[in-house]
Amino acid sequence: MARSPAFTQPDGFKLLPGYFGPKAQRDLAEAVLQSFETAPLYQPTMPRTGAALSVQMSNFGPLGWISDQQGYRYEPTHPATGQPWVAMPQALLDLWDAVGHWPDPPQACLINWYRAGARMGLHVDADEDAKFAPVVSTSLGDRARFRLGGPTRKDPTRSFMLSSGDVVVLGRASRRCHHGVDRIYPGTSTLLPESWRPGRINLTLRRVHAPD
Repeated sequence: MARSPAFTQPDGFKLLPGYFGPKAQRDLAEAVLQSFETAPLYQPTMPRTGAALSVQMSNFGPLGWISDQQGYRYEPTHPATGQPWVAMPQALLDLWDAVGHWPDPPQACLINWYRAGARMGLHVDADEDAKFAPVVSTSLGDRARFRLGGPTRKDPTRSFMLSSGDVVVLGRASRRCHHGVDRIYPGTSTLLPESWRPGRINLTLRRVHAPD
């Protein structure tokens, strides 16, 4: 029987366990939950089918990622309130400067809220003009199983366990690789208030527009 191709870790992928310590995690989580007062969570839908994603979303920054029956895009205002998104916390801007190795600042920070049973299928982030800018993600709350593959869906994949405070960087070749979240593990973190447990918050920094 032929052996399956082995997973080769793509160039530019970094997993930084425990990048944010306990206090920094608490500060970030507090900033996220406070932001929902101005930019509440909403339910994104798939463009062609109208089916709801299992995660809820909001955004930090001058631009926010939107998915609905009009398509995937970035907008400067919240789809429900029509108000601008909340400014990014300084800790996220500092993170981008420290690990992103990109000259331009991030323009969007997706906030994905995973409750028990939520997942994110394999996909490639391809809605940005700045195609080579990295994607920098931070995990807060319950652990998650993150899956990384290659440029095509048929490429071998590998799973990584992400804990609260961990940071993932998809840069260089890994920026064009499929990735997703298979599941979260309820009860593995007490970072978030009880009313938000079980649950996981993922913060994803992106540069949207290439420089002029």
